[in-house]
Amino acid sequence: MRLPFLFVLGLLVLSALPASAQEIDESVTSPVPPLRPAEFGGPENAAGDTPEAGDDDIGPDVRPDFSAITTPQPVTLSARLSDNGPFISDGLVWRVFDTRVDDAGELALVAKSEEATATLSLPPGEYVTHVAYGRAQASDTLFVEPGPNTYTIIFEVGGLELNAMVSGDVPIPPALLDFDVYAEGPDGRMTIAEDLAPGELIHLNAGIYSVVSHFGAINAEVRSEIRVEPGQVTQAILYHRAAQVSLRLVSEEGGEAIADVEWTIKSGSGDTLFTDIGAFPSTVLATGDYLVLAKLGDKVYNRQFQVAPGAPRNVEILTSLN
Repeated sequence: MRLPFLFVLGLLVLSALPASAQEIDESVTSPVPPLRPAEFGGPENAAGDTPEAGDDDIGPDVRPDFSAITTPQPVTLSARLSDNGPFISDGLVWRVFDTRVDDAGELALVAKSEEATATLSLPPGEYVTHVAYGRAQASDTLFVEPGPNTYTIIFEVGGLELNAMVSGDVPIPPALLDFDVYAEGPDGRMTIAEDLAPGELIHLNAGIYSVVSHFGAINAEVRSEIRVEPGQVTQAILYHRAAQVSLRLVSEEGGEAIADVEWTIKSGSGDTLFTDIGAFPSTVLATGDYLVLAKLGDKVYNRQFQVAPGAPRNVEILTSLN
């Protein structure tokens, strides 16, 4: 029996993968997303103290007071895929926020950079740094002190590339496929990406995601849980139990299709799933039993039929049998 999906891990360096095709929501300024929970690949202390840049032996409540120094200091920000992994060379968007909220109760954006290695100037003090790489993101606390400040975020990010076939390794036209990706967040299920095209590469935080594959627009769906590993591209193929169906009203088997027919497909429970007008309408249906109605003028012709996984098929209704 075939598994519902197949996945392949590609050991590729993500810094070499193009990220320009992934959209960045420029309206995102605050609040900054929290650190990812441990179950999604985040640090074990994600719910507690935030890791700090600089001297690990100095706690935040005993840091020197540099409030009298207002001259901006040089700050360099970069991101790596792991402690000893390569630096991410492109596709990053950095945002730095003040830790104090404004009158609207939001964190104020004080700096932004779309350079992989961001070079900023900030007065000494405490900030929150947020970095986005495609749809992956991370945030951390940044302490700026007098003199050069160099800060690196360890960004556990992976790639996900989705595709689908009909059971039996029957290819599906790309125009009939799209994918949605979800994750469990602090407030429940979150939409990470919608209407992804087959083969489209997206960057995500390492973790487990729920994927829904849509074949056509009616009832052919496949759901699966897929793990994205840091520093790797996960290529997953999901398998649909469905088929493309084309409808024809004919006076004899294999005859010429009659034009201007009003079509309706109903499910086994009587729900209307599809309507169209024409000689050769087509759609995609999941495995099951259906009833098709063809109205031509005052006459209505019908036929029951079954859909099984496989190649596209024709469903003919003979006017001579109705």
